[in-house]
Amino acid sequence: MSYHFNFDWVATYWPVFLSGIWMTIQLILVGGICGIALGIFCAWARTQGPRWLGWIVAIYVELIRNTPFLIQLFFIFFGLPAIGVHMNEVAAAMLAMVINLGAYSAEIIRAGIEATPKGQFEAGASLAMSPIQTFRHVVLVPALQKIWPALASQVVIVMLGSSVVSQIAVQDLTYAANFTQSRTFRAFEAYFASTLIYLGLAIVLRFALLRFGDMIFATRRRATR
Repeated sequence: MSYHFNFDWVATYWPVFLSGIWMTIQLILVGGICGIALGIFCAWARTQGPRWLGWIVAIYVELIRNTPFLIQLFFIFFGLPAIGVHMNEVAAAMLAMVINLGAYSAEIIRAGIEATPKGQFEAGASLAMSPIQTFRHVVLVPALQKIWPALASQVVIVMLGSSVVSQIAVQDLTYAANFTQSRTFRAFEAYFASTLIYLGLAIVLRFALLRFGDMIFATRRRATR
C-alpha cells in the first residue's frame, strides 16, 4: 500500500504554524536571557558567594539536573496552584525554561570561572576592586568566552526541549503540528514540517548565539588593548 503525500493543507494552516513559531521564539528569548542571567548568579554563588548560599544553589542545581523537564513544567503549572500560586500556561512555560536553563548554565559557567587563573582575582584586588567588581569586570567575561560554545549549545537544547510545553496548552510549534494533524489527519506531513522548522530554528539560533559571542568578545578585546 503506497502513501500519497499531500501538503495542500499548508495553504490553510500556515498561519497556525507561524503563530507556533513566534511563540517558540518568545519562549526561548525569555528563557535564554533570564536563564543565563540566573546561571551567572548561581555560578557566582557557588564560587564566590557565602557558603550557605552555595549549598542552596547546589541543591537547586542537582534537583533540576536530575529530574525531567516535563515534570518540572507540570509541577509549576499544576502543582503550585495547590499552594495558591497561579499563573497562565505561557508564564508557567517561561518560568520552567528559566529554571531549567539556569541550573544547566550554572554548571557550565562555573567550569569557566574555575578555569580562570588565580592571578586574575589577585589583579582585581590589587586595583582596589571589590569582590563583586572583580567578578564582573575581570573574571566573568573571560570565563564566558571559554564556555560560550557549550552555553550556546545548551540554549539550543532548551529550545528543542520546549516542545513539551504544548502539554499544558501553550500554542507553540508542536501545538501547531498537533492541531494541524488533528484537523487534516496528515500526521506525516504535519510532523515532517515541524521537524524541518525545529531544525532550522536550532541552526539559526546556534549560529546567532555564536556570532553574538564573537562580536561581544571581540569588542571586549579591543577595549582592553
